[in-house]
Amino acid sequence: MGFQVDDFIAGWIGGASSVFVGHPLDTVKTRLQAGQGYKNMFHCILTIYRKETVSGFFKGMSFPLASITLYNSAVFGFFSNTQRLISKYRYGDVRHPCGMLDLTVASMLTGLMSVSIGAPVDLVKIRLQMQTQAVLAENVQFAGNISSGSNIPLRSVDFSGQTLYRGPIHCISSILQTEGLPGLYRGAGAMILRDIPGYTLYFIPYSMFCNLLTPDASSNPHPCAIWLAGGLAGSISWVTATPADVVKSRIQADAQLQRKYKGILDCIIQSYKTEGIHVFFRGVSVNAIRGFPMSATMFLTYEMSLQFFRNV
Repeated sequence: MGFQVDDFIAGWIGGASSVFVGHPLDTVKTRLQAGQGYKNMFHCILTIYRKETVSGFFKGMSFPLASITLYNSAVFGFFSNTQRLISKYRYGDVRHPCGMLDLTVASMLTGLMSVSIGAPVDLVKIRLQMQTQAVLAENVQFAGNISSGSNIPLRSVDFSGQTLYRGPIHCISSILQTEGLPGLYRGAGAMILRDIPGYTLYFIPYSMFCNLLTPDASSNPHPCAIWLAGGLAGSISWVTATPADVVKSRIQADAQLQRKYKGILDCIIQSYKTEGIHVFFRGVSVNAIRGFPMSATMFLTYEMSLQFFRNV
């Protein structure tokens, strides 16, 4: 009853289902946080739809589908097995329920572990989501610089719709060639600041809501209770993680023709100076809305898969 593989498989299935549900709003969130020219969430949705149609919302989805399934598999497998390990050493029984402190330790360790897989995944996803807009912005700036000292017209340098990366593999190889292995972990520091408290405020509220919605402690939570508890936990976690998520998104999106931020503190100071305190809550409504169905789907599919495997 020690290490169990079924948690990893159930996490993989849950991760795949959550990507389908959450990726369109994830694209909106990234554009709001790292992009420019959007007034609010609805304006961003309309702009993406008008310029790029429905496919714009699923830009860069193939990579998350492959990688986030692996990521969630690692997160849920690691969290569940860490809980059992803590129970074994603290209480002498892997089946002993974890207390609040045990859950906190397991959540924080999971948050720290998740960055090793999550940082490159998020980086590539954000570069793919942002690339069209980023290249256009840089072309305009580049053209402006040239035309100030020559007769080259602006439109001759603006290659509309040009993209830097052909796909996730090309994106990874380009980053490795230009920035080396540390380039894939750009924004990892901000991700640690997001994910350690983020996962603590993900697993603990889920556990608390499940207990509240399941009066009989000896029975398994009802699927509706799992769905609601997972959704509420996701919204809480994402809303509280938004400021660190904004910094992470900006650092990860900031790597095309010229580097804007030196690091986390520089990104925070520059963002605050140019856009004020509200910039750190950009995308918070998208995160709250997106966090619910994604996490509700994730936890429900995970728990149902786990029950299926254990009853086979």
